[in-house]
Amino acid sequence: MSNKITGQTRLICLLGSPVSHSISPAMHNEAFQHFGLDFAYMAFETNTDTLASTVATLKNINARGFNLTMPNKTKMVELCDHLSLAASISESVNTVVNDNGVLTGYTTDGVGFINAAKNAGFDLIGKKLVLLGAGGASTAIMVQAALDGVAEITVFSRRSGSYAHANKIIMRLKEHTTCRIQLYDYSDLSLLKDAIDASDILVNGTNVGMSPNCDDCVIPDESYFHKGLIVSDIIYNPRETKLLSMAKSCGCHTFNGMYMLLYQGAEAFKLWTGKEMPIELIKQNFFN
Repeated sequence: MSNKITGQTRLICLLGSPVSHSISPAMHNEAFQHFGLDFAYMAFETNTDTLASTVATLKNINARGFNLTMPNKTKMVELCDHLSLAASISESVNTVVNDNGVLTGYTTDGVGFINAAKNAGFDLIGKKLVLLGAGGASTAIMVQAALDGVAEITVFSRRSGSYAHANKIIMRLKEHTTCRIQLYDYSDLSLLKDAIDASDILVNGTNVGMSPNCDDCVIPDESYFHKGLIVSDIIYNPRETKLLSMAKSCGCHTFNGMYMLLYQGAEAFKLWTGKEMPIELIKQNFFN
């Protein structure tokens, strides 16, 4: 049975471009229906040129909140009245809660990754982590991992625009956490191998290996893996990337990015409603 729209139904939505492929509306509306909550979730094509006017409209109609996806996460920072610590450090917002016209911005992507790891049976707190990439997803993982208590993070990135940005964020994290964080050029493969050898978990936070380029891999060969290493790829199409396939053949534990999407949505759902998303129901209906 579909949700019933009433005269008191409050809007929650996704703002980005493109958004037509998103499963967020189906996922959140299923969860609203499960609890009998009078909310409706929709997706709207919105870019950085129209974001400010769209956000003003959502405030005026008293929407409960909204999600942001590309290209709006950075722009949204300046439109919020308050920011969570993670959102402030990362300069990125993917979830907004509207409390009577006061907008508070959060980033739930990092929480999504940490909880996806827990779902796969891995507790990362106190561990050493190697992170590949310095883009938006990698930054969210780095920030949340440091805030939650991962002991050491070694980031490898190509010297592009995101390299300098990552270095700025690392400086901020050192002010707020005791996590030991280092940033290196990805081209130093000898240093990369040494870092992986000394680490508990390797995370690919880039899109290398994503469909249709399924034969690509961020790691040159199997000599970089050691038995017992946890290897994660934020990619979920394909479900098993070349990186994960190579790692598994070397006796590594692996998990992909599919549930990172689920758990970042679950964190947003909790911020809007105060309730825990019915994870098993959403898994069964949308992630099998």
